[in-house]
Amino acid sequence: MSRADTYIDENMSRFREELFDFLRIPSVSANSENRPDMQRAAEWLVQRMREAGLQAAIHPTAGHPIVLGEWRGAGAGAPTVLIYGHYDVQPAEPLELWSSPPYEPEIRDGRIYARGSVDDKGQLYLHVKALESLLKAEGRLPVNVVLVAEGEEEIGSDNLVPFLEKMRDQLACDYVIVSDTTMVAPGVPTIGASLRGLAYFQIDVQGPAKDLHSGSYGGAVLNPATVLCRIVASFHDLDWHATIPGFYDKVRPATEVRDQIAQVPFEDETLREETGSPTLGGEAGYSTLERLWVRPTVEVNGLLSGFTGEGSKTVLPAHAMAKVSCRLVPDQDPVLVAKLFMEHIHRVAPKEGVTVTITPMHTGQAWRARLGGKLYEAAARSLEAAFGRKVVYAGEGGSIPIVSDFERVLGAPVLLMGFGLPGENAHAPDEWLDVDTFERGMHAAANLLAQLSA
Repeated sequence: MSRADTYIDENMSRFREELFDFLRIPSVSANSENRPDMQRAAEWLVQRMREAGLQAAIHPTAGHPIVLGEWRGAGAGAPTVLIYGHYDVQPAEPLELWSSPPYEPEIRDGRIYARGSVDDKGQLYLHVKALESLLKAEGRLPVNVVLVAEGEEEIGSDNLVPFLEKMRDQLACDYVIVSDTTMVAPGVPTIGASLRGLAYFQIDVQGPAKDLHSGSYGGAVLNPATVLCRIVASFHDLDWHATIPGFYDKVRPATEVRDQIAQVPFEDETLREETGSPTLGGEAGYSTLERLWVRPTVEVNGLLSGFTGEGSKTVLPAHAMAKVSCRLVPDQDPVLVAKLFMEHIHRVAPKEGVTVTITPMHTGQAWRARLGGKLYEAAARSLEAAFGRKVVYAGEGGSIPIVSDFERVLGAPVLLMGFGLPGENAHAPDEWLDVDTFERGMHAAANLLAQLSA
């Protein structure tokens, strides 16, 4: 056991209390009323980074600030490692579904329950503490380190890419490490092999100038809610295969990775229990992990129209709205998919009687890791030492658009080394972080830097 490992073990209770302080700050980037909390979280993080031994500062943006920490004492001949995370969190609503208040951290059954515990304050903070442990125990870091923590990941990271481009020379690095993903199962160290991309839209259907009595006017004018339902229904066939022309043109066959996916320890029943669904389902002809990792999707994320209160009200709504996201796989271009998506809607929508407006919102490029080489070999050794078993390489169904931006702007390979677990409720009530995984992740993060210096 290294001196850094000993330091981690001896200070773990303090590290957990510090994380609790971090989690008590409601740094919700989506809510304007939480803007002071965003600033407070950034200031709190800067102070902890300075105490750890880094030079740290807040960089204002047009939105929420970016925190930048640095340690350059390893010299020009040593590798430079950039560590990325985010301190902003999702809104906690609906509050009534939390078993304990979302900003009052609580440990139950070996889990830290709080908003942001796993996404991403806990995963970010374990790196800060790994750096502190190396600096306090060894007096130096084995590599040069840059730590970037943004406050807008949950709302699209609009200001991060301009920051990367502006600070390109200062952020130049050999490797990028991101801990904002999950392991495939408890105790199974996991390296991310791919991420799905994203194309997100809002569809608005406007009909009459105002809501109408469905008895007096129903059947004489087009109903925007019904029109929207027909549009949404046109996205899939009966086998849940997307019917948007051209949608699958760039999608690689799942057979290319089917054997590797089959080796991942995974049970459908575990996921079914995690989701609470009566059964799992999706695009016919593919396994659950294939659907999640290597197949794109078209999903309705929200619907709004007409009367939704208690009781009945016979109304013909004037307006209907849907939020729709497409999760994309590597080689799919979000811009092209957006074009195909909008063309499809205009093709199937009525030509008169309603006005259909499609508003493109977020987009993000899918990503595939270039496995192998020093970064991935060092990560595998570090994770195996911390968890006591071989790593697995797994896809991730979600999206982290800035991963591709890091590679494009900085020209450095990215490692996804996540410490979340299945069922962690990252964007839902009762979000949690496994205490043991948090501690093992700290050991792995410290060891990885030592491995990269060799």
